Amino acid sequence: MSWQMIPLEDVAPSPWRNGGGVTRELIAWPTPQDWDWRISVAQIEKNGPFSRFEGVERWFAVLGGAGVRLTLAGGTHEMSAQGPPLRFDGDQDCACELIDGPTEDFNLMLKRGHTRSSMVRVLGALDVKVQPGTRVAVYAWDEPVRVQVNRKFVTVAPHTLAWRALADGASVRIEAPTALWMEMAR
Repeated sequence: MSWQMIPLEDVAPSPWRNGGGVTRELIAWPTPQDWDWRISVAQIEKNGPFSRFEGVERWFAVLGGAGVRLTLAGGTHEMSAQGPPLRFDGDQDCACELIDGPTEDFNLMLKRGHTRSSMVRVLGALDVKVQPGTRVAVYAWDEPVRVQVNRKFVTVAPHTLAWRALADGASVRIEAPTALWMEMAR
């Protein structure tokens, strides 16, 4: 399978029911109605609760803005555009407080049953060994991202999600001033 590219500008925003922001769903796989995993970019415009997602593992990262404070059962997490992503249980109540104005944020949600998932912020370069049967994704934020899978290269334009399956596994190198790297396996 080759890389699938999804530019953020090609996806229309959907307003939140609580009026706190908008979401652009980049992909819901295998279908939008019955997804195993879902990736989106959100604009958070005011303080308020996140929607609960029963039976879902969530990953959250700030892309732009001053950041947010997320309050979960395990405590408060101050998140910024340079900090690591946060993994939490979608069953939990999660309150979001903007630190200094609106933010742009990235979300990866996986239905329970995935044996392994990860999201890592890349600040420069990252080398990973991907296990067979893993779906991978990279989100390029402000700058292009160069991804090398074994000996093949691809460049991901800014504000674009690229994803693919690696049935045989691979050695991967991601090079970017800032990007998000994800792995989803069953």
